[in-house]
Amino acid sequence: MGNDSTVRKRFWAKHKAQTVLRLLRGEDLELVSRDIGVTAAELSEWRDTFLEGGESGLKPRPAKESIELNRLQSKIGEQAMEIELLREKIARMEKSRPLAPRRSRK
Repeated sequence: MGNDSTVRKRFWAKHKAQTVLRLLRGEDLELVSRDIGVTAAELSEWRDTFLEGGESGLKPRPAKESIELNRLQSKIGEQAMEIELLREKIARMEKSRPLAPRRSRK
């Protein structure tokens, strides 16, 4: 078995976030990396990933009503397209074989 320095630690997202926050509060990158036992490069990668995700988290999200409205508008569009295709199909069928004239039932 190897000693502790050769065993690679696994970190949970919460622990990574807490570590990145230490850096953002001004702690030295080298000191923090030695403290938790990861390379400075890996720690820098965590910080960059955290900051990229943080930016997307600050973007406004559409309200539930807006999402539902978009879904319903999409559904209406699909149904309108289907109706148009069915009308074209009926028109082609009538050209090749017109519907027989109806008889009155009187």
